[in-house]
Amino acid sequence: MPNLLLLLLLIFGGVALMVFLGQRFAAPADSHRMAQLRRWLIPLVGLSLVLSLLKYYL
Repeated sequence: MPNLLLLLLLIFGGVALMVFLGQRFAAPADSHRMAQLRRWLIPLVGLSLVLSLLKYYL
């Protein structure tokens, strides 16, 4: 049990550090780049859902 709590604490600390550094040093994304990413993101999420359903039922 102490190992689990230590692991969760380390994961939480790592995520908090990434969020802090991302907010502080990340450059804001331009709208053109976000449109390109959005164009690919929705079909990939749909594909992953279909593949998950196939894996579950087969």
